[in-house]
Amino acid sequence: MSLHRDAQAVLEGWTAPSAEEESLREEFLAHLRAHDNGMWRECVPGHLTATTAVMSHDGSQVLLTLHPKAGMWLPMGGHCEISDTSLAEVALREATEESGIAGLVLLDGPLALDRHKVWCHPPYSWHLDVEYGAIAPPGAEAVISDESLDLRWFPVEEIPELSDEATRRLARRAGAALLGTA
Repeated sequence: MSLHRDAQAVLEGWTAPSAEEESLREEFLAHLRAHDNGMWRECVPGHLTATTAVMSHDGSQVLLTLHPKAGMWLPMGGHCEISDTSLAEVALREATEESGIAGLVLLDGPLALDRHKVWCHPPYSWHLDVEYGAIAPPGAEAVISDESLDLRWFPVEEIPELSDEATRRLARRAGAALLGTA
């Protein structure tokens, strides 16, 4: 199955937890129907991406990166690559690359959808973000990559102001999914 078909199947099978996310789900599917290249950063007006909230093994903390372009604390995430075969694979690859943590385990997902304007190519296009959660092994130590100014663990209920509501929502949902309370 191609990445494009996987994304369609994932979004078609996902039950949105809110009316806003149902609208986004429909928008993402319409985007994929309209753009054969809708997975790739070259696509105008936007492209699908995958983001992952990396959670501590007990679900109490989330690992966030201080994003150099956004200047905010955000979850790991990024663009699809030609070698990717599924959105889940993109989410896990990006989380591993950006956190430096081996052995992450992806939670069943997606957990959320978000749409936001970005600075990548093409300039000021949209990320149509499919969001996941992952569990870090006990004692995991993060390693800052060249895609980050800093990496830190934050209690889920104490994500810094220099973040956004999408990050807070994803961390809460990932924690709930990990603890079986979703």
